[in-house]
Amino acid sequence: MTRTTEADSLYDGLDEMSTEQLVTSINQLDQTVALSVQKQLQSISKMIDAITDKMKSGGRLFYIGSGTSGRLGVVDASECPPTFGVEHGRVVGIIAGGDPAIRKAVEKAEDDTNQAWFDLKEHNINSNDFVVGISASGTTPYVLGGLKMCVENDVTCGSIACNSDSAVGKVATLSVDCPVGPEFVTGSTRMKSGTAQKLILNMITTSVMIKLGHVKGNKMIDMQLSNDKLVDRGTKMIMANSTLTYEQAKQRLLEFGSVRNALDNL
Repeated sequence: MTRTTEADSLYDGLDEMSTEQLVTSINQLDQTVALSVQKQLQSISKMIDAITDKMKSGGRLFYIGSGTSGRLGVVDASECPPTFGVEHGRVVGIIAGGDPAIRKAVEKAEDDTNQAWFDLKEHNINSNDFVVGISASGTTPYVLGGLKMCVENDVTCGSIACNSDSAVGKVATLSVDCPVGPEFVTGSTRMKSGTAQKLILNMITTSVMIKLGHVKGNKMIDMQLSNDKLVDRGTKMIMANSTLTYEQAKQRLLEFGSVRNALDNL
């Protein structure tokens, strides 16, 4: 496979650019990312439907990755409980090197082809679950090894990579190969590749959670009431679907614990 994520930048002399030239050039490249993702919507949709089927049957969604890819998976998974009210453990992000690697790179963690499967087994991974391997290059040993073991153990898996004909895509049950081209700083895949992965992960969990019933209309009716802003938002949702005053709606929200429960008990 040709790894365009490692290709020489389309720009040179970065160290001689003005600040405005730098941000303008980065922005020009960033604008191409959404168009790259747009070309993969059919593949993304297939993965979303497969994940939804697993989760409707009680299965879980796991992300595995290293570096930026792993961190993005952890972030996306961690936002599902507060946003959609799902219990912790339904969507799980696993990063090579463990939780310390979220803040600080762990040397050679991504080169271990066996560790991802060990990490998944700690969560009692089984055939009811769905695993998504995230790798900008599409060749990360940690991810590649994990996906191979998933296939061997009858665990449905998907992959997200930023090169065509990726190695992880050839192993996974369902793949999204989203080539974004050379990075602004040669090989710095935290940039365009990271942005593409973030967009795709947003699509996956948002769509899955909508299909699982955690959104009504366009509102997050199962969100956790973890701060005053969210209590205010939930109160206004109830008001929009009832004749209650603000104070009445707020009281009902706090009594029943979620917008869904408050509306169901009107």
